[in-house]
Amino acid sequence: MKKVFTVCLAVVALTALAMYSYGAGGPKTEPPPKAKTIAELAERYDSSRCIDCHEEAHDEWSESLHARSILGSPRTAPTIITAIEKGLKLFPYSGVKEDSDITVEHLMLCMKCHLPQLDEATDDVAREIVATIRGWQQAYRDEDYDKVDELEETIASLNIGCMVCHNKVALIHKYADGYPQPDTVYGSQEGDHEDEEYVKMAVAPALGESIFCGQCHGHGPNFEFDHPSQCATAYGSYLFAYVAHGGNESCQECHMEKSELGHNMQSYRDETMIEMAFDVKVEGRSLFWRKDKTDGVLPIGVIDVEIYNKTGHAIPDG
Repeated sequence: MKKVFTVCLAVVALTALAMYSYGAGGPKTEPPPKAKTIAELAERYDSSRCIDCHEEAHDEWSESLHARSILGSPRTAPTIITAIEKGLKLFPYSGVKEDSDITVEHLMLCMKCHLPQLDEATDDVAREIVATIRGWQQAYRDEDYDKVDELEETIASLNIGCMVCHNKVALIHKYADGYPQPDTVYGSQEGDHEDEEYVKMAVAPALGESIFCGQCHGHGPNFEFDHPSQCATAYGSYLFAYVAHGGNESCQECHMEKSELGHNMQSYRDETMIEMAFDVKVEGRSLFWRKDKTDGVLPIGVIDVEIYNKTGHAIPDG
C-alpha cells in the first residue's frame, strides 16, 4: 500500500509540475543563416561577450572541458578522426570515402553533444573542422609547436559556451515551455538583459535539474540518427541506479555546488572529482608460503583493494 501511495504522490507531483512549471519560450523561429566558416560559427557563440557582467562564471568555464569540447583533454579531437577512419569510411552506405564527402550530418554523431550548434553551419564547416584537426595532428608529428598552438586555438574556439546552455538547449519541453527565442538568455531570472543581441532574460525550468545535463550525458544510443552511436550513459545510470534507490541530489549539486567548481566542469582526471567520487581502502600483508619440495618456501604478498563509488552514477562514464 505504501508503494502505491508513494507512486500516486509522484504522479500528482509530476502532473503539477507539467501544469505549472512553464518556461518563457515562444513559437519556433526561423533558423539562423548557416555559418560558412569555423570563424563565423565561433563568433556566433563567442562567450567573451559575457565576461563584463559574469567574470567569475566565465573564468570558471574557461578552465572547464566545456570550453574545449572538441579538443578535449585533448583526447576528443583524435577520437573524432578515429570515428571517421574506423567508422564512416568503412561503413558501406555512409557515403564517406574521403574527407571531402563528410557533411554536418555525418559529424553530428559526435557533435550532437560536443558541438550542437554545428547544425547551424554548412557542410564546408564540417570539413574545415576535420582538416583543422588533421593539421593539428600533423603539426605534432612535425614538432611544429607554433602551428600546434595556432590550430589548437582554432579547434578550441568551437565549444560548449554560455549561449549553448543558456539559449540553444535551454528549454527541453518545448511543447509546454516554448522554443528558445533568439533575443533571450535563459537562466533563473526574468526581465531586461543588458546586451545588444540578447535583450531579455527568461526562466529555463529545467536548468537546475539533472535532466538538463542528460541532454548530452544521456542514456546511450542516439536512435534518432541513421547510424546510432553509443556514448555517454551517465544520466541513465543516475536514474536507474541512484534515484531509483533513494538518491535525491542533482548533477549540478555535486558537480557545481559541492565541488565548489561552479562552471568549471571537470572529469575523472581532476583531483577534486576523484576525491568526491571514490573511497579507496588498501590492505596488504606479506607472508611465506611453502610451495613444494623443489621450490621450497616462497615470499608472497596479499593485497586487498576496496573501491567504493560515492557518485550518483556508474564510473567510468561521460
